[in-house]
Amino acid sequence: MTLSRITGFRLVTADLDRLARFYERLGFTIGERRPIAADELRLLGLAGTGERLTMRLGPSLIDLDRFDPPGRAYPAEANAADLVFQHLALVTDDAAAAWARAKAAGATPISRECPVTLPASSGGVTAVKFRDPDGHPCEFLQFQPGKNADWTGSGILGVDHSAISVADLTTSRRFYADQGLTEGKATLNEGPTQVALDALDDVVADVVPMRPESTPPHIELLAYRTPRGRPHPLLAACDVAATRIVWKAGKHALLRDPDGHLHQLTR
Repeated sequence: MTLSRITGFRLVTADLDRLARFYERLGFTIGERRPIAADELRLLGLAGTGERLTMRLGPSLIDLDRFDPPGRAYPAEANAADLVFQHLALVTDDAAAAWARAKAAGATPISRECPVTLPASSGGVTAVKFRDPDGHPCEFLQFQPGKNADWTGSGILGVDHSAISVADLTTSRRFYADQGLTEGKATLNEGPTQVALDALDDVVADVVPMRPESTPPHIELLAYRTPRGRPHPLLAACDVAATRIVWKAGKHALLRDPDGHLHQLTR
């Protein structure tokens, strides 16, 4: 199977209006609500009903899904290394201004310092990690001028990638390569700036980009050597932590990676 292109992302929420207001204040354009079709609910393994609100930011699409009956809330004790962790990296030309905007809208920080600039060995980006009002992790990512031709402009521009914590880097590399993704340049992220970014002591993490044929966005694998990421119960598609990456593929299907992260395939 080849996953050729990420077409969007789906976040689960218990409160569509509250979460939509948050992302609207970040600059997202809010679309209309519509019911989730019964065939899709069956694909997701869910009974009951669902509704969806689609948002756009530049070239990026994010759907907000609400289900009845609802699933579990985002686990409050989860940290950046835990295997439930999956964040959306939003590109901006000014991470400090973007963070101030998100904080005013109701975001809560993950990072100890907001923002931090990583050394060149870790990509040289300026970044800050935070949570939206439902607990979904996000990151603002500011590239050095001229370092990423995919993104130009000012403000908050769109989703560059989704980063997911993995237990075994070799297994995850193989899984995504088998889906047709190509491995990019890996980095080893450590030191005081990474500690500040992740709010984890003595952090050492391998970061491995996995790219489909068409980018952005892409996936990044986060394999924490220290601290080790804690496992979590298998997520149901209605759980708030069950973010789904949506792919253009040859069929409709729901795919789980080795750590349980969800991928929704569409024709």
